[in-house]
Amino acid sequence: MSGVRIIGSPVVALARLAVQTVVLAVGQVWANKIRGILTALGIIIGVFAVITVISGLGGMRSFVLGEFEKFGARKMWVWGDVPDEKRAVLDWSDVRMSTFEANLILERASSIADLTPLTSAGWEVANGTETLRSASIRGAWPEWHDIEDRPTIAGRPMSRIDNEQKRQVVIVNQKAIEDLKLDVDPTGDYILINGRRFLVIGVVEDEQPSAFGGGETNSEFLIPFATHKMMNPYTGTWFAMQMVSPDVADEAQAEVRFILRKHRNIEPGDEDTFGMFVLQNEIEQFNQVAGVITLIAGVVVSISLLVGGIGIMNIMLVSVSERTREIGLRKAVGARPPVVLLQFLVEAVMLCVLGGMIGLALAYGVVAGMRHIPNFPLDQAAVPAWAVALAIGFSAGVGVVFGMFPAIKAAALNPIDALRHE
Repeated sequence: MSGVRIIGSPVVALARLAVQTVVLAVGQVWANKIRGILTALGIIIGVFAVITVISGLGGMRSFVLGEFEKFGARKMWVWGDVPDEKRAVLDWSDVRMSTFEANLILERASSIADLTPLTSAGWEVANGTETLRSASIRGAWPEWHDIEDRPTIAGRPMSRIDNEQKRQVVIVNQKAIEDLKLDVDPTGDYILINGRRFLVIGVVEDEQPSAFGGGETNSEFLIPFATHKMMNPYTGTWFAMQMVSPDVADEAQAEVRFILRKHRNIEPGDEDTFGMFVLQNEIEQFNQVAGVITLIAGVVVSISLLVGGIGIMNIMLVSVSERTREIGLRKAVGARPPVVLLQFLVEAVMLCVLGGMIGLALAYGVVAGMRHIPNFPLDQAAVPAWAVALAIGFSAGVGVVFGMFPAIKAAALNPIDALRHE
């Protein structure tokens, strides 16, 4: 039992000292409320700026990534391209993508899940007296529905048989129904495309506008790729692909490049006669840039925390000067220098943490307001937990660092000189 008392006594004494120190610090801050708030103003502004900027950048990052996702993180595009060094040798028709190459990629590239060749032309579309001139008519394989994630909402999707038999069938979007004044469900109706009679077999929703492209929705007409080529074999062709996973972007590019270079007999050292674009690469680059911007912005606004810390140190030095007699009296009745140091250090830390909490509350209010501003791209802004921990931890650290010098000065006072201080 005596052993327990020996071990417990120092613990109880330390606990009592800690409680007394905190109570004294709280009492001192409460006795000078206005000065305490003004002292902590730099910390309040610093924490508010850090949290708001980081949350705002996080919201903007989520918004941009959401716009990327509308295109599809698994998508990849390939098109024919004439290198500058071969402009006089090759023509655009020589580098145009072919359905043979499409099937070759599907057969040999394990990282590619789906592929469709695409072609487009501006033709006249008519329904009775309603006419659209130079409407965009796109030719594709049935895989277009999966790659673009646009299933039919009425009728049926395009099929392989439609393409193989070069059927004159068409899928329209809702805007096309409106522009041509078609029936609400136009499946089974006929329209004229470039003077040919096409059967409407399905309807897809309008493509969602993106912040990266125009927000205007246009009429869309999708016909079988083979039918489109039958109507005009000279239109350009490109591929839209879907990778098995966003993680295989580099592998997918390497596979497709190897297959096409080998098929086209491109010699080592010669430039590709095709171009490639993978959205996942852009997403990764954006994430890297966004991370650097967030870090730089965080460092810049954190300077205000340092400025606030200097203000804390100045006020604490004034406080030491004002309370010199009190310090001398405490030391005269037995208070040791570490106890005096701890009192002033805790007081400085409390001021900083109090300022951090107020700044955090203000930041939460502003971020909540951001999310409710109509048509504002920060509706996904949120205060990350790591930013809260960083702000409060940094505030406490500022209190320790900038409160240490005044605390040491107070602890080093000679009690006799302190009691004589006027």
